[in-house]
Amino acid sequence: MERGVQTQGAGDALAGRRAVVTGAGSGIGAACAWALAERGARVVVADRDADAARAVADTIGGEVWCVDLSDLDALADAAVSADILVNNAGIQTVSPIEEFDPGRFRLMIDLMLVAPFLLARAVLPGMYQRGWGRIVNISSVHGLRASPYKSAYVSAKHGLEGLSKTIALEGAERGVTSNCVNPGYVRTPLVEKQIADQARVHGIPESEVVEKVLLTESAIKRLLEPEEVAELVAFLCGSSAGMITGASYLMDGGWSAR
Repeated sequence: MERGVQTQGAGDALAGRRAVVTGAGSGIGAACAWALAERGARVVVADRDADAARAVADTIGGEVWCVDLSDLDALADAAVSADILVNNAGIQTVSPIEEFDPGRFRLMIDLMLVAPFLLARAVLPGMYQRGWGRIVNISSVHGLRASPYKSAYVSAKHGLEGLSKTIALEGAERGVTSNCVNPGYVRTPLVEKQIADQARVHGIPESEVVEKVLLTESAIKRLLEPEEVAELVAFLCGSSAGMITGASYLMDGGWSAR
C-alpha cells in the first residue's frame, strides 16, 4: 500500500506541532519524517543533500532545510523553532584507533554530539515558553555498548546518551521530554556503506559481513527496518509518552540481553 499523510483520527495526534528531523533525506530520518507527518505534524526535513530533502518534503507536505550540521559556527547562530526535534543525522567510520584519522574523529563528534547540543539549545527556549516539547535522539546500541573499530561512533553515541538525560532533567518541570532510541543495525545507506570496511578490518568477504559481524550479537537474525524505528520515535513524541523521559529504548534484537 502506498504511504500517505493521514488527516483524520489517529493521524491528527500531532496536529499543530512543528517537527525538525535531521538527516531526513533517507533512512531512519526519512521514515521519521513520514511517521510524524502521518500524525499531523508539520515536518522540516533537514539534510545536507537538498535534492534528497526536497524529495521527502514534497511527498509529505513538509519544508526543506538544507544544512551542514558539521558547520558548528553557522549552526550556533541558526534560528530554529520546533515542538519536536529528532536528532538523527550521523556518519560512520570503521577503523582501528591507531589508524583513525583525527580530523574524521572530530567531525563525527561534531556531527553526532555537538550539533544535537546546538539544536537543543536553539529549540528549548521556545519549548519552555509553550510548556511542551519532545526531543528524541537517535542513538544506537553503541550508545550503551562498544564494538571494536568504531571509536568515534561509540564515543559520540555515549555522549549523546548523557546529553539526552541532562536535557530530560532540565526540561522535566517545563513540559519537555528527552529520550534516546537505540537501534541495532538498520537497513539504511549508513549500514550498507560500512560493509566493505567491516570486511577489511575483520579479514572476511563482504558477503559474510551481515551474518558474521552485524548480526552476530543479535538474537533476532535480521536487520531492523527504518519504519520500525520511526514508529517508536513517533510514540515518544505523542501525548501518551508524557511521563517517559531520560530513557533509552533498545531495539537491538536481544543484543544487550547477553
